[in-house]
Amino acid sequence: MTDQHLTTPNPLNTNKVMLPILIGAGVLIYFILLKIDWQEFVNIAWNTKMIIWVGIAAVFLIIRHLAYAYRLRILSQGEFSWLKSIQLIFIWEFSSAVSPTAVGGSAAALFVLSAEKLSGARVTAIVLYTAILDTLFFVGSLPILYSMYGASIIRPGLTELSQIDAWGKSFFVAYCFMALYGMFFFYGLFIKPQGLKNIALWVTSFSWLKRWQQKAEKLGDDFIIASEEMSANGFLFGFKAFLATATAWSCRFILLNCLIIAFQQDLSTDLFTQGALYARLETMFVIMAFSPTPGSVGVAETLFHSFVSDYIPNVTAASVVAILWRLMTYYLYILVGALVIPAWIRGLVKRRKSPENK
Repeated sequence: MTDQHLTTPNPLNTNKVMLPILIGAGVLIYFILLKIDWQEFVNIAWNTKMIIWVGIAAVFLIIRHLAYAYRLRILSQGEFSWLKSIQLIFIWEFSSAVSPTAVGGSAAALFVLSAEKLSGARVTAIVLYTAILDTLFFVGSLPILYSMYGASIIRPGLTELSQIDAWGKSFFVAYCFMALYGMFFFYGLFIKPQGLKNIALWVTSFSWLKRWQQKAEKLGDDFIIASEEMSANGFLFGFKAFLATATAWSCRFILLNCLIIAFQQDLSTDLFTQGALYARLETMFVIMAFSPTPGSVGVAETLFHSFVSDYIPNVTAASVVAILWRLMTYYLYILVGALVIPAWIRGLVKRRKSPENK
C-alpha cells in the first residue's frame, strides 16, 4: 500500500460510512420521538437499583471487548500487543456498525490486518477462523438452550414448533444458513483447502468473472497456507480461541439481560428466568446476523420490541432499553471508531516513513 491508500482506506472511507451513520441517527430519533410516551417515561423507576444494573451492563460491555481483543491476540499468535488488539477491535466493531450485518466487518478486517504487516495467509486464517468460531458458538449452543427452555426461546408464547410465525421461520432459515457456511469455511480451512481453491477457480472461470481469477488463485493459495498454519496449532490454541469467543458473545447477551432488569425491576433474577431470556436474545441475534441494514439498525430495535414483549411489556420502558442498548453497543463504537481510526492511520503512515522501513 502507498501512503495515499493509508490516508483514505476504502473500507473505512468517510463517504461510505456517512450514510449508515445518518440512517442510525434517523432510527434513534424515530424511537425517541414516536416510541416513547413521556408521561410513562417520567414514571419509570429511576432509582439506585436501575443505576447499579446499568453499571453492571457496562462492565459486561468492557469484558466483551477485552474477550474479542484476547481472541485476536490468540489468532495472531502474539503478533499484536494487548493495546494494539483493543485498538483493532474498536476498528473492527466500527466497520461492522457501518456495514450491512450480513456482510459484517470482514472487508475492513482484511484491510486493517493486512495494513499491520501480517501475511495474506495469516490475515485470511484469522478472518476465517473468526467466522468459524462465531458460527460454532451459535450452532452449538442454541440446540442446548432449546432442550432446556423449549420453543419459547424462538418467540413469546410459543409452545410448539408448529406454531412458528414469519419471524420463527426466519430464525430457522438463518440458523441453517449459518451452519452451512460455517461448515463450508471449516472444510476449506481444516479439511481440504485445495478443494476450496478449486471452487474459487471454477467460479471465476466464467467469462464475466474471469478478471477476478488471478485474485481467486492467490486467495486459494492463502487458504492452503493458512490451513497448514492453523492446523499445526493444536487443541489448546483452538480451545482458548473458542473460550474467548463464547465469553464475548455471552457478555453481549447478558448485557441486555442486565438492562432489562434495570427497567423491569419486578422481573425475577432467578437463573431459570434469566436463562430463558438469554436464550431468546441469542435467537434474536441469529436473525439480526442476516440483516441488510448497517449494524442491523432499525431491524435490531424492531426485533427487540417483538422478542421481549413478555419480559418487558411496557412499550416506553422497552424503547428506553432498546435505545440504551444501541447507544452502548452500536453508537458508542461509531463514536470511538471515528476517534481511533485517524490515530491508527497516522501511526501506519509514520511507520511507513520511519528509516527502518526505507
